[in-house]
Amino acid sequence: MDLKINEIMEAKTASASYTTMNELVLPNDTNTFGDLMGGRLMYWMDIAAYLSAAKHCNSGAMTASVDNISFKTPIKLGNVICIEAKVTRAFTTSMEIHLKVWNQNTIEQTRVLSNEAYFTFVALDTQKQPKKVPAIIAETEEEKKYFASALRRRQLRLILAGKMKPDDATELKALFVKEEGE
Repeated sequence: MDLKINEIMEAKTASASYTTMNELVLPNDTNTFGDLMGGRLMYWMDIAAYLSAAKHCNSGAMTASVDNISFKTPIKLGNVICIEAKVTRAFTTSMEIHLKVWNQNTIEQTRVLSNEAYFTFVALDTQKQPKKVPAIIAETEEEKKYFASALRRRQLRLILAGKMKPDDATELKALFVKEEGE
């Protein structure tokens, strides 16, 4: 294998990409019910995911996809949201980032998990072309769990985007197709 010197990279720990971002929910961020608008939350989540991806690849990056974002609890005017983002797995030029959104009421001193999502980012070089990214080293049990399941999520994303045929999704086939004799 012939590698150029700039293509040789050290793997990085998942924890090295950890990013936390806090935002106060103000009137301009809410709908007519006094709840945080979903689009505003997605905007903040995209920023947090970008920061995590950029930490990992030491360059700019661009959002490639966003998985399902389900809203578990409303986030009210005056609450503080804390977004935690961490790269779960790196592929050739892309990275999967897992985000958790915590809804914090500073007066009542409560903190509730409000949202979770996976964003995929592609690392870009100075000419805005995809570039290779360092591998991820998963250290904790939670990081290992997210790392192991990331390939299935990636294959599902590629199938939904029309970039992979379902028959080529080896990780997903193992979940649904029974081997002969079973």
